[in-house]
Amino acid sequence: MTLSSQVLPLLKEPERLETRLKEIPSEPGVYYMRDVSDRILYIGKSKKLRSRVRSYFRDLQSLSPRIALMVRQVAEIEFIVTDTEAEALALEANLIKQHQPHFNVLLKDDKKYPYLCITWSEDYPRIFITRKRRLGNERDRFYGPYVDTHLLRSTLHIVKRIFPLRQRPQPLFKDRPCLNFDIGRCPGVCQQMISGEDYRKIVQKVAMVFQGRTGELVDTLMVQMDQAAEALNFEQAARLRDQINGLKSLGAEQKVALPDDTISRDAIALAADEQHACIQLFQIRAGRLVGRLGFVADAQSGEPGAILERVLEEHYQTVDAVEIPAEILVQHELPESDMLAEFLSDRKGRKVTIVAPQRQTKAELVEMVERNAEYELARTQRFADRNAQAMLDLAEVLDLPDMPRRIEGYDISHIQGSDAVASQVVFVDGIPAKQHYRHYKIKNPTVTTGHSDDFASMAEVIRRRFRKYAADPQLPRVGNPDWPDLVMIDGGKGQLSAVVSVLRELNLLEELRVVSLAKKREEIFLPGESLPLTTEAEQPGVQLLRRLRDEAHRFAVSFHRQQRSDRMRRSCLEDIPGLGHHRQKELLAAFRSVDYIREATPEQLTNVSGIGPQIAQKIYDYFHPQS
Repeated sequence: MTLSSQVLPLLKEPERLETRLKEIPSEPGVYYMRDVSDRILYIGKSKKLRSRVRSYFRDLQSLSPRIALMVRQVAEIEFIVTDTEAEALALEANLIKQHQPHFNVLLKDDKKYPYLCITWSEDYPRIFITRKRRLGNERDRFYGPYVDTHLLRSTLHIVKRIFPLRQRPQPLFKDRPCLNFDIGRCPGVCQQMISGEDYRKIVQKVAMVFQGRTGELVDTLMVQMDQAAEALNFEQAARLRDQINGLKSLGAEQKVALPDDTISRDAIALAADEQHACIQLFQIRAGRLVGRLGFVADAQSGEPGAILERVLEEHYQTVDAVEIPAEILVQHELPESDMLAEFLSDRKGRKVTIVAPQRQTKAELVEMVERNAEYELARTQRFADRNAQAMLDLAEVLDLPDMPRRIEGYDISHIQGSDAVASQVVFVDGIPAKQHYRHYKIKNPTVTTGHSDDFASMAEVIRRRFRKYAADPQLPRVGNPDWPDLVMIDGGKGQLSAVVSVLRELNLLEELRVVSLAKKREEIFLPGESLPLTTEAEQPGVQLLRRLRDEAHRFAVSFHRQQRSDRMRRSCLEDIPGLGHHRQKELLAAFRSVDYIREATPEQLTNVSGIGPQIAQKIYDYFHPQS
């Protein structure tokens, strides 16, 4: 349901605006700004909700152009009252992560910096470097993002030499460990020669290294070494001595001159141009630089202090309490510095201060962080220039009035009509904007197993995507972050013709620019044209469309595989009497696969919510008919 048929933006209804503002309490909490289509434009927090929300409507001239544009679109204001300011901050961070409002400060996910992942959800946790931060399991832990990839890989390599860890993603032999076990590099994880509990203790020591707690780990190991020596266990004492020496060699040269090197500090600064803001966060523990993290945001999304605050909020939401430093040095004053400090103090269990130093050593440290941010900005600008060249070339090829900042790509995936799905991917300024990606399940009843219709499927998806604009012609196009400058269809003239028919039916064909990209010869087709455009496969604009097409194809195929896998997993469970869809979901959530359900005992099955002794026995008997 949308608001568009009932109300106008609040600025056009002063009486309703004033009534709504009076209804908002003067308590801490979180507020939502919605437009006429019921879409969330902005999510914010405040110590006093009424004062903060009212400030947006007092004087539009004093607001930044971006926020003023947002305020003109606000049609409804909602709020959630919290008991404390710290709760408001935590709730706001979670809601922003969930809804990704366009006018909030959003950190860009362009895989620029890598993370280190430890899979605590597994009995034998894996440790690996990745550029995909997938929060599939809340217990898994991501450290980073790290700016210096070489240093990250080098640190992980040294750590794997210091501690006996799993060295291979897959076992080399079925019935015996490999050479790494014989030389003490691996404790024999593949053959379970170490218990999961003991192995997790080793991994916990590794985690302390990437938490910046190396000094604390060294102190612990020294105590253990002394105890082993007193017990005449000299072999164990020698192993601990080697681990201590290896840890001391990590970053030994990375000293930072501070008057008090006993306090843990983080220092954050940014460098920005008109489009991009590159943020650097230096982690300093006991006077040593133990980590350098990097983030990228839209420079137009807020003032420098607001961007720094958003980075700190999101970063400290994902770290363990012991990783929060006692002091945070910031380049600019934060809008809600007190709220953030209170929130971090509550999490850490001791006082955390946020300071914007103006002189002496601490200010020099922030300046050093800022210089590093400027180097990262220069790298980002070079990358952005290449993307701008590609968008400019594409605008020339397609005769567009402006560079296409938001481009949407669509693709269909199925196997002979079964599990037919579609994907919508979005590139903003030539970079994948994954918060705007969408999946579609094809609902056309004629598309079934053995009978596919890509033309009808693509037409259905485009109709579902743009029907709200046809239903309400008053919805804004220009300046609307949801409205694309260009739509690309994966396919040839047939798919394009089907889409053109739908857009003509919706009266949007004159407003929306759409093209198709054929796979075989990388040919671009325009509506109503029988011949493709004359282009070269390697020119920047065509390469940009190809990247978009490949991403749409990847996203569609991955969703199709997921749907097909879910259907195949459920198919055998549906044959068990009394096992409905809800119980099937509970079983699969608990055991992850039908294979594990097959191996489970009746007692283990009854541990799942909704599975009693009788149905557990039926499940067991189904998979073990002979017994």
